[in-house]
Amino acid sequence: MQNGILLAAVDLGSNSYRLEIGRLDHGQVQRVEYLKETVRQGNGLDESRNLTQEAMERGWACLARFAERLADFRAGQVRAVATQTLREARNRDAFLERADDILGFPIDVISGREEARLIYQGVAHLLPQSDEKRLVVDIGGRSTELILGQRYEASVTESYRVGSVAWSMRYFPEGHFSAGAFERAEIAAQAVLEEAFTAYPPDSWEVAYGSSGTIGAVADVLAAAGRPAGVVTREGLEWLRGELLSARSADRVRLPGLKDDRRPVIGGGLSVLRAAFDLLGIERMHTAQGALRHGVLHDLLDREHANTDVRSHTVQRLATKFGSDAAQAARVGRAASHFLRQLRAGENPADLERQERELAWAAQLHEIGSRISHSDYHKHGAYILENADAAGFTQPELHRLGLLVLGHRGKLRKLDSDLTDAVFAQQLLALRLAVILCHARRDPQLRDLRLAGHARGASLALPPRWAAAYPQSAHLLREEALAWLKTPWSFEVN
Repeated sequence: MQNGILLAAVDLGSNSYRLEIGRLDHGQVQRVEYLKETVRQGNGLDESRNLTQEAMERGWACLARFAERLADFRAGQVRAVATQTLREARNRDAFLERADDILGFPIDVISGREEARLIYQGVAHLLPQSDEKRLVVDIGGRSTELILGQRYEASVTESYRVGSVAWSMRYFPEGHFSAGAFERAEIAAQAVLEEAFTAYPPDSWEVAYGSSGTIGAVADVLAAAGRPAGVVTREGLEWLRGELLSARSADRVRLPGLKDDRRPVIGGGLSVLRAAFDLLGIERMHTAQGALRHGVLHDLLDREHANTDVRSHTVQRLATKFGSDAAQAARVGRAASHFLRQLRAGENPADLERQERELAWAAQLHEIGSRISHSDYHKHGAYILENADAAGFTQPELHRLGLLVLGHRGKLRKLDSDLTDAVFAQQLLALRLAVILCHARRDPQLRDLRLAGHARGASLALPPRWAAAYPQSAHLLREEALAWLKTPWSFEVN
């Protein structure tokens, strides 16, 4: 990306929606503007885990205000992510369909572990460079993320379904505080976080950092009470609990440093934070300036280049884990890219580069299902991708990659609804042709093959005597032409 370009991250959290706008300045992202609105969508889930109409309306109204600020931004400059509330909501598609239109950019519902990875990237990029081993804790409205990392690398990431909004609703209904309610809330939080004790032992980290909402709010209150700024201690948490018990209800809490939008959820947030301190043996926690939205901004930069795109490293790890034939994968990838460039001639270079990268990932992974069974291995490969924790990928991206793997061989009727996407259809054709021509597991002769795209189809021109020289490949290409007859697309071999 060019120096000086504006980038934006939209975070649809369970308690608040946030918009962070930054300017790229020699590899760093400098803040230009920050907007935050308390939407409290997390308390808008009903007993059936559907978002209420009121909760959806609050979200749409906020996104409309963000959209006005983002009116001049292009697709590559903005990324919007949604977290636990929309991970849980059964009717999230109904919300997102309108939300995408209102915002003007697609909203990715990211997995808990991907949220944790991005939180760590945000924290790490705003901390001084150091070799210290870090524990990062982020208590959101309906989930808590824990990360172990060093420098810019997160080694352990996890998300737990416990948060300030959910715990406030469950254990402090109507905002009433009591010693018994705090005890029940903390025991319940420890039960959810219990497995973290073995994954995040005290000897695995040196410094604990707290990111975003709850922890920042607690630190502000403690600093306003005369304690060191930017630090949360056990003693400070005990003092704050006492203050809340003295107030007896959230609406009566009057503490310097506590913002009005935090008052209704401070009880739940404090109980989760105290549980994390006790369970993980934390004595002192520093507040971090970075958060999820900052990680999203840096991820936007990383995605621009294959060597910095974490998705490329994830694909390589999956290919290695499932014993993919690296030489064959590279061979298929080169052939597929060759055909895609012919089909997408005249395409914007940046868009073509992204399409080729996606196709190369599919080529790397097209045989991973063989480790399970050679019979229908393409189906096993697609299943693996649909259910993998794949760092850097959103669920729609992973689904699309799985469809390419599923469709690289066999009948095409299983992909009918997806073939309405012209780019996907052409990527799929390029991949299928590459697999056919690499069937002997050696480099194919591609120099004189001409693949031309046209409206709703493509044609492959073979040079004279090519079919006689490669009879098996010619037979497979004729079979491929027949396969496309049963789709809205046509493919001819001349």
